Amino acid sequence: MFVEIRTYRLKNGGIPEYLKVVGETGIAIQKRHLGNLVGYFASEIGPINEIVHIWSFASLDDRQARRARLAADPDWQAFLPKIRDLIVTADNKIMTPAAFSSIGGTTQA
Repeated sequence: MFVEIRTYRLKNGGIPEYLKVVGETGIAIQKRHLGNLVGYFASEIGPINEIVHIWSFASLDDRQARRARLAADPDWQAFLPKIRDLIVTADNKIMTPAAFSSIGGTTQA
């Protein structure tokens, strides 16, 4: 299993608008293609104006295929302009969970 952690730094004050449009439309499109949403978060303490969403995938090939289907979806393409100008920077990490993680895994030290 692989976990994708996507972190977006938004424009000052952009979190409410971002969460509104994602909640109304975007998340349903993402779930339709990406599958297992582990969590979706907005920063409260620490770096401000950050959104973090975490998705799990069976393999890197699974992730690549799912993200390609999302990118090709006309609904997703129509949705992107609603959030594009709110995002200042984006960071992406692929991680493997430890065997004792709550979502399971096989990583060994």
